[in-house]
Amino acid sequence: MNNDSFNELLEMISPIITKQDTVMRKAISPTERLATTLRFLATGRSFEDLKFSTAIAPQTISSIILETCEAMITKLQEYIQLPKNSEGWSAVAKGFESKWNFPHCIGAVDGKHIAVQKPKGSGFQYYNYKHFFSLVLMAVVDSNYEFIMVDVGANGCMSDGAVITNTKFGQLLEKGELNIPPPKIMPNSNYQLPFVFVGDEAFALKDNFMKPFPQRNLTREERVFNYRLSRARRIVENTFGILVSRFRLLLTTINLSPEKVQRIVLACCYLHNFLRRKIKDQYSDISKYNNFDDPENDVNIEHPQLHCLQPLRGRNASISAKNIRLKFCDYFNNEGKVTWQENII
Repeated sequence: MNNDSFNELLEMISPIITKQDTVMRKAISPTERLATTLRFLATGRSFEDLKFSTAIAPQTISSIILETCEAMITKLQEYIQLPKNSEGWSAVAKGFESKWNFPHCIGAVDGKHIAVQKPKGSGFQYYNYKHFFSLVLMAVVDSNYEFIMVDVGANGCMSDGAVITNTKFGQLLEKGELNIPPPKIMPNSNYQLPFVFVGDEAFALKDNFMKPFPQRNLTREERVFNYRLSRARRIVENTFGILVSRFRLLLTTINLSPEKVQRIVLACCYLHNFLRRKIKDQYSDISKYNNFDDPENDVNIEHPQLHCLQPLRGRNASISAKNIRLKFCDYFNNEGKVTWQENII
């Protein structure tokens, strides 16, 4: 974060976090409050450790961080929003088509475990299949590595599919209330296909949600489809990778209540979008990844310490959804093929 973006953020949240001086002591300034919060998010240092560099008591640091995160969430609301109409979704789809060669893709979806200390009295409610306690961060991202939906707070024992059905996004998707454009003709083709989200094997295959073919006995055409889908889906993995490389608190085991963890993680996501738009190259630090935004480049910066969610088992897809996937597969192998996919064995 450079001085300009820091000062802009400070100006936005100062009215909320400014405190009055008292007869007993002078209030901690908004600048100190924001700097302390950002240091905590960026390093994951404990409150006890931060007191030495800030000269602020650990109990006060705790309240400062929560108040500042709440203020950032309030003031940065416009930075994470689902498109409100078909024109907005079409713009997202254009990005995936031009950058990642997947027409009619309107978002990449995935979830990650955020490690937490076992909440008191929770039993095994937050205990996940990787054998640690966690909250789930579920997200939808666009082609520019920015969140368009985030949901934090589901307990760690849930699968991707179960988590998404409990989010407002998942419920609106299920009811058909997201204002997604109707099916349209694919580029250079007579195929009329719906606009779809893409995800991994953990999700359910639906008319508006594509996942890979099962990995056993794949034909070459199915491998091409899986690869083309993977190029679009990995954008959400890369977004998580950028997020945790900057907010290293997310790589630690956070010793706070689930409610506080939820607000802190949300603040990180809002800050991610804010900084991607203000100082994209400086914030993302992608210079070491050659041609990171090149459509033919397959770099993946997923962070290995951010664990995936447990796959959803035993759920049959509809015949309609399977047929839509087959049509996408046929399109990618014929009218929609690109030169570099010939190297796929």
